Amino acid sequence: MFILQIVIVLLATKIAGQLSIRLGQPSVLGKIIVGIILGPALLGWVHDTELVSVFSQIGVLLLMFLAGLETNLKDLNENKKAAILVAVGGIVVPILLSYIGSQIYDFSTAESIFIGLLLSATSVSISVQTLRELGWLNSKEGSALLGAAVLDDIIVVILIAVAMSLFAGSDASLALLIGKKILFFVVIILASKWLVPKFIQVFSKFKITESILSAGLIICFSFAYFAEYVGVAGIIGSFFAGIAISQTKFKEEIEHRVEPIANGIFVPFFFVSIGLAVSFNGIGSQIGFIIVFSVLAILSKFIGSGLGARMSGFNNKSSMGVGAGMISRGEVALILAAMGLESGLLPSEYYTSMIIVIIVTTIVTPPLLKVIFENRSEQRIERGSRNL
Repeated sequence: MFILQIVIVLLATKIAGQLSIRLGQPSVLGKIIVGIILGPALLGWVHDTELVSVFSQIGVLLLMFLAGLETNLKDLNENKKAAILVAVGGIVVPILLSYIGSQIYDFSTAESIFIGLLLSATSVSISVQTLRELGWLNSKEGSALLGAAVLDDIIVVILIAVAMSLFAGSDASLALLIGKKILFFVVIILASKWLVPKFIQVFSKFKITESILSAGLIICFSFAYFAEYVGVAGIIGSFFAGIAISQTKFKEEIEHRVEPIANGIFVPFFFVSIGLAVSFNGIGSQIGFIIVFSVLAILSKFIGSGLGARMSGFNNKSSMGVGAGMISRGEVALILAAMGLESGLLPSEYYTSMIIVIIVTTIVTPPLLKVIFENRSEQRIERGSRNL
C-alpha cells in the first residue's frame, strides 16, 4: 500500500507544482494544497501513516540542510541585528494579539497565554523553498529570515516550557532547558569548525560508492538528532549542518548530490503531510473562530516581524517581504499544538480549528512572498534598464 502512496504523492505533487507555476504561483503552494485534496479531508487516498511521517521528517530535514548549504555565513553574521529584531517583533506582537483574541472567546488566562505562544512560533521551511524558487534565499532578506527563525525557535521553546511549568505542572527545569540550548550552540560551533571538515576529508578517501554524499548525510542527521536531544527543533540542527559543510571544499558536490534525493522523493512528502492534518469534521460551529485567528495569526507576524525588519534598516518592501516570510507556522506549531492538547493548555474542542489556522498561515505564505519579491525583481530590472 505504501508503494502506491509513493506513486500518488510524487505524481500529484509534481503535477500540482507545475499547475501552480502556470498560474503564476510558487510550486510549493500547489504541493501543499494537493496534500489537502489527497488526505482525509477530501479524497482520503493518502493517510498520515508512520512511513509517511518518516518520509516527511526526512524531507524537511533535507530541505533545511540544503538551505544551510546555500546560506552565505558572512551575510548571516552581518544581518544578526535584523534577525534579533525580526524574531522579537515576531514573538511579542503575536502573543499580544492572540492573547486578546483568546480572551474574547473566553479562554482562561493559561489557555490564552499558550495560544499566544503557539501562534508566535515560526517555521520557515515553506518560506525557504519559496525563496529558493524566486532566487532570493541567498540575500539579506533571506539571511534575516533564517537567523530570525533560529532565534524564534529557541525563544518560543523556552517560553513554552515556562508556561507548561507554571500552568500544566511540568517539572521541567528552566535552568536545565536554557543550559541545553547553550550546550547546543557550543557543541555545534566546535563541531562545525574542527570535526566536520576532518570527517568529510577522511570519508572522501574511502574507496566506496558515494562516500562524500554519505558523509554529508551523516553530519546532517547527526546534527538534527543532537538538536532534538537538547530540545531544539531538528530542522535547526540540519540547517547548521548545511552551514558547517558550506565552509568546506565539498559544499558544491554534496549540494549537487543531495538535492535530487531531497526534491525527488522526500520533500514532496513533507509538503503533502501538511495538508494531511486538515479535517473538516465538526468545524461548522467554529468558522468564525478560524477566520478571526487566521487573520490574527497572519497580521501579527506580518506586522511584528515587518516592524523588526524596518527598525533594523530594511526598506518598506524588504520589511514586508521579511514579515511575509515569517508568517508560516508549519510543522513547529503543529508539534506545539499537540503538546498543548496533551497538557490541557489547548482545549480539545478547539484543537482541529487551531490546526486549520496553522495550515492557513502556511498556505498564504508562498503567494505573499511571490507578490512582494517578484514585484521587487521587476522593479530592479526596470531600474537596470533605465540605467543602460
